[in-house]
Amino acid sequence: MVLLPTPRRVLLTGGSFELPRNGFIRLLSTPADLLAGARSLQRALGELKYEIVAGGPTTGVVIDLGLATVAHPQGYELEIDSRRGISVTAGTAEGGFYGVQTLIQITRQHPSGSLPCLQIEDRPDFRVRGVMLDISRDKVPRMETLYALVDMLSHLKINHLQLYTEHTFAYRGHPDVWATASPMTGDEYLALDRYCQERFIELVPNQNSFGHMERWLKLPAYRDLAECPEGFCFPWGFRHEGGFTLNSIDPRSIELISSLYGELLPHFTSPLFNVGLDETFDLGLGRSKGECDRVGKGRVYLDFLRKIHGLLQDHQRMMMFWGDVIISHPELIGELPRDAVALEWGYEAGHPFDEHLAKFNGAGLPFFVCPGTSSWCSIAGRTDNAIANLREAAEAGLRHDAAGYLITDWGDWGHVQPLAVSYLGFAAGAAYSWALEANRPLDLAAALDAHVFHDRTGTMGRLAQELGRAHAALKPLTNGTRLFWTLLATPDRRSLFDGVTADEYSAAERTIAATVAPLGEARMSCSDAVVISAEFNLAGDLLRHACRRGRFLLDRGSEDPGVLAADLERLADEHRGVWRARNREGGLADSVARLTGAMADYRR
Repeated sequence: MVLLPTPRRVLLTGGSFELPRNGFIRLLSTPADLLAGARSLQRALGELKYEIVAGGPTTGVVIDLGLATVAHPQGYELEIDSRRGISVTAGTAEGGFYGVQTLIQITRQHPSGSLPCLQIEDRPDFRVRGVMLDISRDKVPRMETLYALVDMLSHLKINHLQLYTEHTFAYRGHPDVWATASPMTGDEYLALDRYCQERFIELVPNQNSFGHMERWLKLPAYRDLAECPEGFCFPWGFRHEGGFTLNSIDPRSIELISSLYGELLPHFTSPLFNVGLDETFDLGLGRSKGECDRVGKGRVYLDFLRKIHGLLQDHQRMMMFWGDVIISHPELIGELPRDAVALEWGYEAGHPFDEHLAKFNGAGLPFFVCPGTSSWCSIAGRTDNAIANLREAAEAGLRHDAAGYLITDWGDWGHVQPLAVSYLGFAAGAAYSWALEANRPLDLAAALDAHVFHDRTGTMGRLAQELGRAHAALKPLTNGTRLFWTLLATPDRRSLFDGVTADEYSAAERTIAATVAPLGEARMSCSDAVVISAEFNLAGDLLRHACRRGRFLLDRGSEDPGVLAADLERLADEHRGVWRARNREGGLADSVARLTGAMADYRR
């Protein structure tokens, strides 16, 4: 039996309990609070007929859900007894919901209805366990996709969700910015907020508010608000054309941000708000240079952060912000507003979480630890980096008493990776943030098969895990894989895959082909099974094309450019189809352009 997350304590007491086709789910206290969990269980029991009742005696098998004093507000106790039947006891309705999710996982693995007798005592390590999904570069999911994702995450005991936004909310006062983006609307956020509440997930608004404003600043109406409207060079040498960061010393910048908050925030019930403020690479390189030279770049950044903080007081929201900029100015951390939540992010194994968290902790600030799924800039993920990064973040967060744990899933460079590639990171992060020590030995592939892919053959979990290791045949590259950059890099970024040999590309191609070959053997029963198969098939094809392209760039006589061009056109069409299965049309053209940009090499 595999549970995801693995509970903190499981005691098998011997014997079994036979779950009949008919029975009752009895709510022993506060029925309205326990109803969400009861309905979740009722749906999961499928063809079994279990009526939900509130208290009172019943005739027949009873599954009892009740509230009592337990060790943690989100904790629960689950007992399956051959004579007394099944009971879930929790301190709160949320804890009861989590106990029900564990019971659902047990029944799923015993389709005959013969359940093992056991006692489970469970509670989370982190009070807040979240996921942040990028919906700005470039995918905006359809509502059905978001609802299904919420269902999956709540089943894994995730209780916090953010949708990363730059320009993909339908601001009534700024229609030109989102005109081609198929944005989220206010009505959709209101509906999603309610859907999340019913599943004990807090939907937290998210709007970047300083850097990463290029979708705004490229338009004539906003261009004059840019720090560097003519463009600049990133610290690693590549040039960005046009504006990226707001001019912090122009009062019109804070006026713009204020107008965005006034439209966005009323659609959310959460008291939290992630305002971004990360990666202000061009700060001090343009219009604020004089002020940065005078008082220091860190001081200029902090002053703008305080203005943002002031705006949130009017909306009675608690500010969350990415901590990457302020951590490079540790002397200023003590001047941050004491109610601001720092989000310490790092996406590579070995990130200095301990060093950075100690600084936030020393200043008395609340903070989250924020690892990633390692899916972006990869096509099929980076399994070993993801697992190490997610685990190390949990370890450091527990050592420093982090207020929460946020799994990030980004869409850099056209969001080419399919959603299902991120399931591995969601699952591992959910496990480590719930009970780290209990989940260290977790068989992640088996857990994915049992509770995410619902694959009775045990194929998909292993396939997802191993495809995320296919790049290992190439020399390592921080923050991505060389196969990804071989496929998508513009000419100025060819250095990102320099040094890869033809033999390495060939070895990777063989590994990919062997890894994807069993895909047809999977027998998934999850609702998105068909889409998952198409997504992993596309991921494998994209990686194989990258191998062929890499050999071609090394020796243009090694591959037929016409054949490569035709294959790339086919992949672009498949990418469009896979995209549309889960996502809106906006952003698709930009993403496809990333792929077909490689076509120029085949036509020379």
